[in-house]
Amino acid sequence: MKSSGASWTKDGKGFFYSRYDEPKSADQLKGVNYFHKLYYHRIGTPQSDDVLIYKRPDQKEWGFGGGVTDDGQYLTITVWQGTDTRNRFFYKDLSKPDAKVVELLNDFDADYSFIDNVGTTFYFRTDLNAPRGRVIAIDLATPQRANWVEVIPQTAERLQGVGLINNQFVTFYLKDARTQVKIHDLHGKFVREVQLPGIGSAGGFGGKRTESETFYSFTGFTAPSTIYRYDMKTGVSTVFRAPTVDFDPAKFETKQIFYTSKDGTRVPMFITHKKGLKLDGKNPTLLYGYGGFDISLTPSFSVSTVVWMEMGGVYAVPNLRGGGEYGKAWHEAGTKLKKQNVFDDFIAAAEWLIANKYTSSEKLAISGGSNGGLLVGACMAQRPELFRAALPAVGVMDMLRFHKFTRGWAWTSDYGSPDDATEFKALLAYSPYHNLKPGVSYPATMVTTADHDDRVVPAHSFKFAARLQEAHRGANPVLIRIETKAGHGAGKPTSKLIEEAADRYAFLMKELGMSEPRW
Repeated sequence: MKSSGASWTKDGKGFFYSRYDEPKSADQLKGVNYFHKLYYHRIGTPQSDDVLIYKRPDQKEWGFGGGVTDDGQYLTITVWQGTDTRNRFFYKDLSKPDAKVVELLNDFDADYSFIDNVGTTFYFRTDLNAPRGRVIAIDLATPQRANWVEVIPQTAERLQGVGLINNQFVTFYLKDARTQVKIHDLHGKFVREVQLPGIGSAGGFGGKRTESETFYSFTGFTAPSTIYRYDMKTGVSTVFRAPTVDFDPAKFETKQIFYTSKDGTRVPMFITHKKGLKLDGKNPTLLYGYGGFDISLTPSFSVSTVVWMEMGGVYAVPNLRGGGEYGKAWHEAGTKLKKQNVFDDFIAAAEWLIANKYTSSEKLAISGGSNGGLLVGACMAQRPELFRAALPAVGVMDMLRFHKFTRGWAWTSDYGSPDDATEFKALLAYSPYHNLKPGVSYPATMVTTADHDDRVVPAHSFKFAARLQEAHRGANPVLIRIETKAGHGAGKPTSKLIEEAADRYAFLMKELGMSEPRW
């Protein structure tokens, strides 16, 4: 049996959690995680006494997440399938012992993120008829769609998340991939914008609906994550906890530029480096990207990135299509038959950095992990002359067989399926493993993976590295680094993270000719 996160009841005597039972099939033995179930566990009782709340044996791919409303009256059940952003939403009235689970939203037509309730009124953030997100209210007494009420309409920015504190909505927007936080009342009327410390990412603003105080964190490329206390009544932020980091942010700067991709699309990119940088085309530059699964790359602080910049390196992060920075349309523009847009965006970012004298092909390295590893593999296969070094990490490299291993079946919502004739052609056209050509001089490459990765099985990296070593011609090294007793990355011990970062930067320093830091 394996379980996921728990949600406590209001009295604190028990909690709801989802799990799937011990593997009983070949698929489950491979970690496919079919047939989730939702249980209730009462503190002080054996797990064998846990109560089964909900299951769907007819839907093996459904996953469940349980929650309890702030007033303790309702169990909320979010239902998802694979990595699709669309979901279902059910609930159960906990004040009635024999109440059945009510399938409130069961059309699988949009993303419905439950915010909170006021009595029988349930509030949701949704992209239904609003690709950048809006807030709606559904009264359980009259749940028909004709009775739904729009509380906060869609805006030009993507509505990323919503909380309910002090009987006010705290809304998180992405404005060109940076956080913008606004306060609205229960009727949707704008109250104020939260003044954040700078260009960066904010998170938190949790708490109960009636509380007037909350906390949030703020971070940026040059700002270590700091916790702030926020007074919902006055709108004043004060520092609550700040880390001690041997780093002077005043010596660095972050700017955001916009460049044009191959098809004319305007794409944003963050560029961070030491102040006083000479635009002479000689700066070692690390271009990092992801571009997939509706995931947004927002500013964040990394000690290892700071080390890179202190050595004179430039760090660039473009917000590629396939991510969630501008909502549903932006995400879908980098999926399935349109996945090539992601690679075009990344290549265009590299060309912009070179054209604007930040760097040159001989000083440019690219990096990305998981779906970002696919990005690096595809781009170095398509434009090998554009980059001096490549660091594909735990990447999806064989696009014709990815769906046959562990959770790969769940990625077809973004990649498409090799079992579909049309999508097969699109996948084959960019699959990194299949597009390496004999006799080509490829960038200096260090593939990284781990022997226990059950998300993107290491066979992807093994095959790609072997084929690259066979096809490559030239003096550039092609290496593979295989971490032992580790997986896809989450939960990796600090010691392993340090060792891996040291190997990455040692590799880049040698290949980019960084014999001395460019102070």
